[in-house]
Amino acid sequence: MNVLIVDDEPLARERLSRLIGELDGYRALEPSASNGEEALTLIDSLKPDVVLLDIRMPGLDGLQVAARLCERESPPAVIFCTAHDEFAVDAFQVSAVGYVVKPVRLEALADALQKAQRPNRVQLAALTRPSGGPNAEPRSHISARTRRGIELIPLEQVVYFIADHKYVTLRHEGGEVLLDEPLKALEEEFGDRFVRIHRNALVARERIERLQRTPLGHFQLYLRGLDGEALTVSRRHVAGVRKLMQVL
Repeated sequence: MNVLIVDDEPLARERLSRLIGELDGYRALEPSASNGEEALTLIDSLKPDVVLLDIRMPGLDGLQVAARLCERESPPAVIFCTAHDEFAVDAFQVSAVGYVVKPVRLEALADALQKAQRPNRVQLAALTRPSGGPNAEPRSHISARTRRGIELIPLEQVVYFIADHKYVTLRHEGGEVLLDEPLKALEEEFGDRFVRIHRNALVARERIERLQRTPLGHFQLYLRGLDGEALTVSRRHVAGVRKLMQVL
């Protein structure tokens, strides 16, 4: 089986290539890829059976590459490579997507290659959710189903969540998506990064710029990344927002 290595660290790529060379029945393809865009191009040209995919990379990260692969008719199998605790092992097990933890051991790589599967939308969505245990880590990405398939939005790019009837609008640096998740559940999961300013709105704490009172006595909150657009703060939440702004 042909394996494409995708990692932004040259030494990591060399090590993985060496390990694959020690396994019968597998061959590391050349060239390897140093980022997500290169990975997608090489997948088109080299047609690998398996992609060994680093999660943390500049530009398109591993989760975003996998999301693109989910939309293809015959994607390669995927093994994620991670050195970060926030990608809980339980989440990978639930999603049934292969994974190895850095520094990669030969035995773990061999086992992952045997179990590697082609990713699908359900598996990838599960991968971006917490495992559900008492010590589960919050997601690092939010998954949303759009016309282009599954989009993965890094949490640090989210500006706000606003509930409207059945859905929640997620505003991020690149636009908006709709989520089929309750606002209350998002607040419980991400309460350390987002603050409620209205019964239907959560905003990113680090993006708060200023609170301004209008001539009519309403309170408007301005956020970085909204190009002058302001959100209304309900009276019951004004005191909490002011207190938060004192410590930001």
